[in-house]
Amino acid sequence: MNRLFKIFAASVLAATASLAMAQDKVVYHIDQAATQGLKGLRNIRNHMDTAPDTKIVVVTHAEGVDMLMEGAKEEKSKTEYAPLVSALKARGVRFEICEITLKNRNLKKDQFILDADYTPSGVVRIAQLQARENYAYIKP
Repeated sequence: MNRLFKIFAASVLAATASLAMAQDKVVYHIDQAATQGLKGLRNIRNHMDTAPDTKIVVVTHAEGVDMLMEGAKEEKSKTEYAPLVSALKARGVRFEICEITLKNRNLKKDQFILDADYTPSGVVRIAQLQARENYAYIKP
């Protein structure tokens, strides 16, 4: 009986330790660069400043892809997105562009900054990250 208790206690401790060591994972969903772009990048920067080990994927589709275009700037402040994206990419943040959006809007991959990656469908990617990989969902 004493041995069974020790085995049980060791199992509980091991499970608790593995949960404590689990990496936070978050998907940021951006579908409107004009209202979510700069705010989203600032949220992500603050997120990384507070929890630098977080695995973050930014999925863009519809008008959200506009923030990842070469030379794109925030309308009011004229802040250029590319340097902010590059700084976050250097910290491990992944930026993905929906290829369905590219097709629907007649956009080409060479119109986008090099720090961006592509996904066949932004909406499907978000769903997969949440369901299969246990990502938390944030929409700035």
